[in-house]
Amino acid sequence: MTVIEQLKHEAELLTEPLAQEVLDFLLYKSDAYAAIHETMAGMYDAGVIDKKTMREFDEACLTPVHAFSATDIKALREREEVSQRVFALYMNVSKDSVSQWERGIKKPAGPILKLLSLVKQKGLSAIT
Repeated sequence: MTVIEQLKHEAELLTEPLAQEVLDFLLYKSDAYAAIHETMAGMYDAGVIDKKTMREFDEACLTPVHAFSATDIKALREREEVSQRVFALYMNVSKDSVSQWERGIKKPAGPILKLLSLVKQKGLSAIT
C-alpha cells in the first residue's frame, strides 16, 4: 500500500468534510496545487492525458515524503521545542515510538513520514 493509499484510508475514518480537508492538506503542497491536481485527475479519468503525464503532475503537486534518520527526527522535535511525549501526541503514536525512532531502533513509515515531512516544512502548527 502506498503512502497516498494509506492516507486516504486513514482519512476515510474521519467524517466526510473533515476527511477531505485533512487529506488535501496532507497530500498537496497548497490549495492551488490541489485544484490543479484534481483537474488533471479528471482529465486522466476522461482519457485526455496519459498515465505518464499524470505521474508528472503527481510529482509536481504532492507534498514530497522524505526519509528521516534518528538524528533528523530528534533535531526536528528539538527545533519544535517539545518533549518526546508531546511530539508523540502530535504524531498520534506512543512516546516509546518516538524514542525508538530517535535511537534508530525503529524507523517511521507510511503516513507518519508524511506528517514528519509536513512538520519539517511548516512546523507542528501545520498538523494541529
